[in-house]
Amino acid sequence: RTVLIHRPPLPRRLALTLAAAAALAAPRLARAQGAAQPGAGRPDAAWAPDRPIRLVVPWPPGGSADAQLRSLAEIAGRQLGQTVVVENRSGASGTAAALPFAQGQVRPDGSGILQMHLSIIRRPAIVRTPPWDINADFTHIIGLCGWLMGIVVKADSPIRTMRDYWDVARKNPGRLTYTTSGIATTPHITMESLAAAEGVELLPVPYRAANEAAVAVVNGEVMSTADASAWAPLVDGGQLRLLCVWSAERSKRYPEVPTLRETGHDVVATSPYGLSGPKGMDPGVVRVLHDALKAALFTPENERVRGNFDMPLEYRDTADYRAWVAERAVFEREMAERLKLRID
Repeated sequence: RTVLIHRPPLPRRLALTLAAAAALAAPRLARAQGAAQPGAGRPDAAWAPDRPIRLVVPWPPGGSADAQLRSLAEIAGRQLGQTVVVENRSGASGTAAALPFAQGQVRPDGSGILQMHLSIIRRPAIVRTPPWDINADFTHIIGLCGWLMGIVVKADSPIRTMRDYWDVARKNPGRLTYTTSGIATTPHITMESLAAAEGVELLPVPYRAANEAAVAVVNGEVMSTADASAWAPLVDGGQLRLLCVWSAERSKRYPEVPTLRETGHDVVATSPYGLSGPKGMDPGVVRVLHDALKAALFTPENERVRGNFDMPLEYRDTADYRAWVAERAVFEREMAERLKLRID
């Protein structure tokens, strides 16, 4: 049978106090529930970072990507209301920094993001034991831009054109040295493909970063470098000579310099990059990060930095960037098989 329990009514003053407390707590409870579901509900319920965000750049400081991403981090931090700290972690041709993200050592809460570039996408195709699944082990956030790449020699070198470059290589098999920022990077693969097409043998000398490689040419340690436009200040300063660029069109900054296509090779290489996080990131967190990073990318401040290195804009939203990474991974695997690329 049902038992009815009689509760005496609360004193009027106590009842009014409890009602007022409940009314004050209601908005706080709603905000807490909104914070537990990033991006849910109204715009004011969107995720906001409660700690500094770490942006990992897989190269030493001083290169073109480092400069662009530092600018991006500073501007996006203002948008997010939280500091975005750049951390340089070089190694393994720019791929060592990806391992903690792929292995779950970085929390998927938006506090850690990584520059995603082609060497990381390519890595599973060129090693015996793939260190990650590029689609399953990362959350891809945004596509940003590419690099202006080209071949430079010392300003007083007798090599003045790409025709001269290949002639020297033919007369000195295996003795014309060139630097890149690592084995199996886009510049290295491109140069070896060009050398094969020309029927010559070059001697690659890997360096940790493009800016270090450019300085090595100035110092006479190597004869040339083929890499991203960290060499631009040295070209502008008259210490290096730019022989060609690898973009589809001539560079606005160096309109007198031919493209690879104009020198007889139907090759375009800008190596687009973006930003990714560890797997399992909440879509609401991704959306907030994407929007802040996109806004930063299109500011005049970041545009000026990209202009300093003539870096082409390659913006892709989250869905498009995710699809692009997946398609590029297939292309890189096919290229690795065709060129018989192995580094282990």
